[in-house]
Amino acid sequence: MNKQRKKANKLLPFIPNAEFYFSKGVKAFQKQRFDQSVRWLTKAIDSDPTNPLYKCQLSVVYTETGKYHRANQLLNHVLQNNDYVDCYYLLANNYAHLGLLNDSMKYAKTYLEKEPEGEFGEEAEMLMELIEFELEDEEFDDWLLEEEDDLLKYQETVFYMMENEEWQKAIPLIHEMLLLFPDHLVVRHDYAQALFYTGEEQKAIDLEMKIFKEVGNSLHSMINLALFYYEAEQHEAYEKIINELIHVYPLHADQQIKLAVTMAKTGNYDVAYRRFTRINRGMARGHLSFYKWFSITCYHIGKKELAIDLWEDGCLKHRALQDHVAPWQES
Repeated sequence: MNKQRKKANKLLPFIPNAEFYFSKGVKAFQKQRFDQSVRWLTKAIDSDPTNPLYKCQLSVVYTETGKYHRANQLLNHVLQNNDYVDCYYLLANNYAHLGLLNDSMKYAKTYLEKEPEGEFGEEAEMLMELIEFELEDEEFDDWLLEEEDDLLKYQETVFYMMENEEWQKAIPLIHEMLLLFPDHLVVRHDYAQALFYTGEEQKAIDLEMKIFKEVGNSLHSMINLALFYYEAEQHEAYEKIINELIHVYPLHADQQIKLAVTMAKTGNYDVAYRRFTRINRGMARGHLSFYKWFSITCYHIGKKELAIDLWEDGCLKHRALQDHVAPWQES
């Protein structure tokens, strides 16, 4: 007993430090436990307020949960006390999400000027290319016309039908939209997709190729063509276009979801998982396809618990998902 007491007296108490809190915060973030991550990272900052990395990581959590202004406050606070170069790229990313593209471009340029060989160099260059593309993209300018309200009403109805794969119901409405809004490219993209999934595969491919040649590098066309070629087993054409899409990172949430779903539908589950985890869940609430294909993706890469959670969450938000077959229910 005396020996055991002496041995116990020699044990040193564990006192967690900032690095310990930081590592716990990062692990929680990787598991998408964002509230826990915020608590751990806040403890790390309280323990060591001078370390810019801790505040930057907390800003990343805020970005992931759509709290862009809080993220920017943290990053600007870091820059007031320390020229921590990564902050410029993180600010550029946040301003892009907020739609402040000129501010985003400014910070991306600053990052590359200060750290041309930096960790985020490739991402910063890609972000600048996307911003230039967005500023020039006439597809989004079309939405500023006076007929916007009527178009949006139609679009919401068609979107619901397409999300629920009610292609036959969607086609008559799309025909009306083509008559009323013949210059709106989004309507033509939707029409091509509806044609494909109602059996007119070659007509759909021809239409989407025509749009692609007219517009140039249309992301919507590339996404549709990737799906069409994959399902039509046109392997060479599919490989060419999917290899381009793998390097595309859209700014708009709708396009991020479309691209992630496309990667999942074409069996690129590892790529799809990385894309899905970058999407702000708050922006994806209205998309049945997000929950369905994120769940399917997780199931195929072995994250079965997350797959079930996503499916159940999707069923709560979209009753129609209950009529779909979960991957673990397939025979």
